[in-house]
Amino acid sequence: MASDMTTETGASDAGAAPELVEIWTDGGCKPNPGPGGWGAILRFRGRTRELSGAEAATTNNRMELVAAASALEALTRPCRVALRTDSQYVKNGITRWHTGWVRRNWRNAAGDPVANMDLWRRLLDAAKPHEVEWLWVRGHSGEPMNERADELATAAREGLGG
Repeated sequence: MASDMTTETGASDAGAAPELVEIWTDGGCKPNPGPGGWGAILRFRGRTRELSGAEAATTNNRMELVAAASALEALTRPCRVALRTDSQYVKNGITRWHTGWVRRNWRNAAGDPVANMDLWRRLLDAAKPHEVEWLWVRGHSGEPMNERADELATAAREGLGG
């Protein structure tokens, strides 16, 4: 379905803005830290693709970052993206904090190495070719696509069997 998540270009639409891909992501652990899962839903032109994965030893924040990065990595061409996350950590990190981290050579304001630097770099690389609008949604508030992303993350974590 990755090819379905892209826009076809041609002479007739040269200069037109890419079509919008909507993404919802979630990640979590139980307990935190511990086994974790992530889920992502991509919607484009009325088609939906679901992604998920799990790790035996991780944290909530790492799973939230993996969900967002994996969703963006699934796109095969530059896109306009509305990415919804229920993680203030992801939303603030990508929209506010990362420029300072990069300027300080991946150190936080206290001078300590940024936590999850590997995944922040992965997410920045995954977002680079796209025009991403980062949107925060309240978790567990009844928003159907956020609830579905949570179900995917939970099922992936539970599928670890541990």
